[in-house]
Amino acid sequence: MSQTPTDLLYSPSLQWVAVERDGNVAVGITDFAQAALGDIGFVEFPPLGTSVAHDEACAWVESVKSVSEVFAPLSGAMMEINSVLQATPERINQAPYEAWIFKIKIADTQELNAPMSAAAYQTLTAQPSD
Repeated sequence: MSQTPTDLLYSPSLQWVAVERDGNVAVGITDFAQAALGDIGFVEFPPLGTSVAHDEACAWVESVKSVSEVFAPLSGAMMEINSVLQATPERINQAPYEAWIFKIKIADTQELNAPMSAAAYQTLTAQPSD
């Protein structure tokens, strides 16, 4: 069973969002997503300062299984990338809710109403019982 911290917000495209004290948001992929990808070996980051739109692909995570897009769960400007992941992308597998990929300065705080709660995300990713 995958972890779903209740203090985060979630997108249907399997990203998590942490609202920081300065109003920016950190974005990473969920435990469910990293488990589906398998061993992560590379992360391609968006350029700093790039403007992104809600649900726009802006980063890529490469695993032994595939290359997956990471979507911007909110519109805004890229403020920071997690450069630690350049040398150790496997941290996403080890601690997906600590290994944020990028941070966005959000353009419109009203968009914070769009991501799902942990409970809604768990319902979305629930595996049917046999």
